[in-house]
Amino acid sequence: MKGGMQQWPLTTGALIDHAARQHGATEVVSRAADGGVVRSHWAGIAANARAAAAGLAMLGAERGDRVATLAWNRAAHLELYYAISAGGMVLHTVNPRLHADQVRYVTAHGGARILCVDPDLLPIVTPILPLLPEVHTVVVLGDIPADQPGGVRYLSYADLLGLAPPLAEWPVLDENDAASLCYTSGTTGDPKGCLYSHRSILLHAFGICAADSMALSACDTVLLLPPMFHVNSWGVPFGAAMCGAKLVLPGNQLDGASLLALLRDERVTFSLGVPTVWFMLLDHIAANADPEARAALRLDRVFTGGASTPRALVQRFRDLLGVETMQAWGMTETSPVAAVCRPLGCQRDLPPEEALDLRAKAGRGVFGVELRVEDEDGRGLPVGDAATGALKVRGHWVIDRYFGAAADAVDADGWFDTGDVGRIDARGFLQITDRSKDVIKSGGEWISSIELENAAAAHPAVAEAAVVGVAHPSWQERPLLLVRLHPDVAFDAGDMRAHLLQHVARWWLPDDIVVVDDLPHTASGKVVKAALRERYRDHLSSSAPSSASGGVEVKLGTGR
Repeated sequence: MKGGMQQWPLTTGALIDHAARQHGATEVVSRAADGGVVRSHWAGIAANARAAAAGLAMLGAERGDRVATLAWNRAAHLELYYAISAGGMVLHTVNPRLHADQVRYVTAHGGARILCVDPDLLPIVTPILPLLPEVHTVVVLGDIPADQPGGVRYLSYADLLGLAPPLAEWPVLDENDAASLCYTSGTTGDPKGCLYSHRSILLHAFGICAADSMALSACDTVLLLPPMFHVNSWGVPFGAAMCGAKLVLPGNQLDGASLLALLRDERVTFSLGVPTVWFMLLDHIAANADPEARAALRLDRVFTGGASTPRALVQRFRDLLGVETMQAWGMTETSPVAAVCRPLGCQRDLPPEEALDLRAKAGRGVFGVELRVEDEDGRGLPVGDAATGALKVRGHWVIDRYFGAAADAVDADGWFDTGDVGRIDARGFLQITDRSKDVIKSGGEWISSIELENAAAAHPAVAEAAVVGVAHPSWQERPLLLVRLHPDVAFDAGDMRAHLLQHVARWWLPDDIVVVDDLPHTASGKVVKAALRERYRDHLSSSAPSSASGGVEVKLGTGR
């Protein structure tokens, strides 16, 4: 017997209509390119989305067409999120931080014929337009600079909004229709497209609003730091519309002074971002905000992901600001949130050091996603087993097949291989120990680059750490530690050795440390370890530091 409940499709159109109807006066604040603040609200976002959808239809966009955006976190981009997807088209967010060849590849692979671009990103787009013959219109989200090349139509966003009367109603869509197309970072090959459905987006939005996830609510003011061109900014543009949170969009100004001003002036309660951004912001706050100014901030919790969260980051947020840090685990293929680390009721009174250890874990699987760890033969490892294995996932917002691919991305039982290695403890908390391609095999034993990085990052002189395996004539591979230091601090190799020995086995000690000015990152904040492995591949076979390192070598030795 079937149930007797109504069947209304889960669509982004229904979501933005709800936002306008239930909390239309709630603000959406954007940092403009000139540094000023522009104020809108959910009702205004919804109205402009209907106007933009009508304008895109006038330009020839049809149901299922991909419409690409290359834009920062601002109100116009948020309006396009809903205009494109709720209008029956597919929102194709393109990462402008990719190499120009990859920007061209992603845009061409997605098949967009209309591009919506922030003015300062036109220098990325203009040179590749001759290689994108399908593109016929560029919508500029601001003033159109003079002397744009011919061959395509240029239209300002303001003109797009006035092309046609706004849609009176959103088109009726199937909830399983494609709504958004996001590409992976492409660190090991061409980026791959993940095609999210309306249903998966809304279920994910329900998930991140849950109390044991981000716990988004109408009481929150959210500073949105993950780029809107990366995994739908972790789904928060949809979750905030669902619950009625105030959104604060920082544009492309992610410096410490700008972010601190937004935290203070907009009375932000919740924010999310990658560890590199958090460390930069905390350094700025420590140097520029006195205790009274820090106490005046309303921030009470932060969500961190995109890369492994060092224990030191959790501790700094706690000690400097009294803020709860929640690590999450996920990836483009999981929309992205699949696990969130929040203590259970029985863990609320853990001793401070144990609480820090817990907060540094990737978290428990949220409803909607199943987690499984397998051994080398594909057998599931029991929960609570100390052994590590390949992490696989399946669920309501997990990929089934990459866009344009001929074969499924999952096995016969629906499990997707994440490429991560980890374990799940007896209470269900996931601990990521490495990426399968980053784990270091030394003399037949495995060394976790993540655990070694987290240990190094806990050293007070270290701002950021990365560990890669490099060839060794006797041990097959040995770890090489690269560190970026805090400004104007002393660094002592012996002190680092003693520090590491408090956290890892002696034979895990890196053979060398290289002090560098910077580390390469993807747009999502992950260190590009493939580039580091290539740069330092002969480092241990040479008696001198790599000339490409631009750093200082500190010899430690294996200790084996």
